Amino acid sequence: MKLPLSDFLSPYGRRTTTVRTHREGPVLRIELNRPDEGNAVSEAMLDDLLTVLAVPDPEVRVLVLSGAGEDFSLGGDRHEFADWLDEDPTGRGIRIAGDKARRVCEALTANPAVTVARVQGKVIGAGVALALACDLRVGADTTTFRLPELALGLPTAWGGVLPRLINEIGAARARELILTGRVFDAQEAYELSVLQKVVPEAELDRAVSDWTRPIVRRPESALRVTKALFASYAAPTRLADPSLLDAELMASVAAAHHYAKTNGTQAARAR
Repeated sequence: MKLPLSDFLSPYGRRTTTVRTHREGPVLRIELNRPDEGNAVSEAMLDDLLTVLAVPDPEVRVLVLSGAGEDFSLGGDRHEFADWLDEDPTGRGIRIAGDKARRVCEALTANPAVTVARVQGKVIGAGVALALACDLRVGADTTTFRLPELALGLPTAWGGVLPRLINEIGAARARELILTGRVFDAQEAYELSVLQKVVPEAELDRAVSDWTRPIVRRPESALRVTKALFASYAAPTRLADPSLLDAELMASVAAAHHYAKTNGTQAARAR
């Protein structure tokens, strides 16, 4: 049975639009659906993801997250970000969206189903966070990644991406990628374990299926407990995980940066 997300209504009757989904037996596919904007993650998209992820279906064994169009995700919606600061320079809108981002990533990580990120094109900022929140990640050989937050005057504090990145690739490599903000390709992402498989883009769906077929045959209870074990063993490395502060950190730094830019511009004009 396939259920397009355009036909999916939340318990509150709101129709979701920025993501699409269909169900194929024990496999649930969720597609970021803002291709004209490079699947930039807006607050509406976070709301729609939370609608889908809030109550996991116990019959779903595999959840596949993908992006429509050329790119998996170009990161957070910068236009919306700027609008929030114009409306409230203290960063209230950023705090609200940041909390939703954390909840979305936690819902992916804690989902009892095995979560698979299927990525292509550009994967930037928040897109990296969404992919890292998944158990398995496959990318096209032309995929590129970037964490540009510092260049934008922001901390790397979206959806708990920093502790996840450190946990997956190590602190030294994470530090270099974040401080330089450089682009890295699919092969390097594989070597770093950001990706666990790299294939030509035309073979992405086959690669996902190669993972999905054996997983859906595993007994539900064993699969659920195994995921819980992975989460438990990873927990000691994240005891000092400050991701609950991500929204506050992002909002505070963004507000300070916005204030400095605004006042600097005004001072220059006065001269």
